[in-house]
Amino acid sequence: MAQTVANSKAYPTLIEVDPFVANPSIAENQKGLHNRWHPDIPAYVTVNPGEIFKVQCVDWTGGQIGNNDYADDVRDVDLHKVHNLSGPIGVEGAEPGDCLVVEILDVNYFEKMPWGFTGIFELENGGGLFATEFNSHAAKAIWDMEGIYATSRHIPGVRFAGITHPGIIGTAPSAELLAKWNERETGLIAQHADSVPPVAYAPDPQGAYIGQDLPEELRAQIASEGARTIPGREHGGNCDIKNLS
Repeated sequence: MAQTVANSKAYPTLIEVDPFVANPSIAENQKGLHNRWHPDIPAYVTVNPGEIFKVQCVDWTGGQIGNNDYADDVRDVDLHKVHNLSGPIGVEGAEPGDCLVVEILDVNYFEKMPWGFTGIFELENGGGLFATEFNSHAAKAIWDMEGIYATSRHIPGVRFAGITHPGIIGTAPSAELLAKWNERETGLIAQHADSVPPVAYAPDPQGAYIGQDLPEELRAQIASEGARTIPGREHGGNCDIKNLS
């Protein structure tokens, strides 16, 4: 038995979050999260090449959507503080410009929070590509996870394999690459200033969050310069399962 115990080692959880923190958003005031890309955000943890580990994440809204039977939270979601990432995670020995191969072995839900949601967002607050055509208004469905299957009290009679995907993943940009993004995206916004929904989101200090103890001057610089985390760019970005398969 002693040898069995010695040879049975759990994979460490390097970043932990509490999905039930009583804040306006569970992402706020939790360590190891950030919602801006910036080269001056230091690694929160460091791993060795080939190491297997676990990371806990929050949903893309940072916990703004509740398990309830109304859609006010979807209607009023604060898009300034969404798309929090867990990390940054440094790799021992890696240098800028290296190619990193990251294998995602599994994606699962919190045992104490086995549900997710789908939503239709307001035309002028998160509406998607067809928001204008359909004049979209807020609605949502809560999906309860039962093993790999998902069912919803809001859409009776539907049951499907709720296969999850990792959402956003990427590497930190250099200062030069960040400047390139910001120039490109602010220029795109200027060309389509009246677009609804917007064609891009410029750096915005409102809602910026870096879950580490940093000097206030550096924190303010990251908030004012940091790129929003949602768009797909040269370094990764919003890579749902179709982009990672």
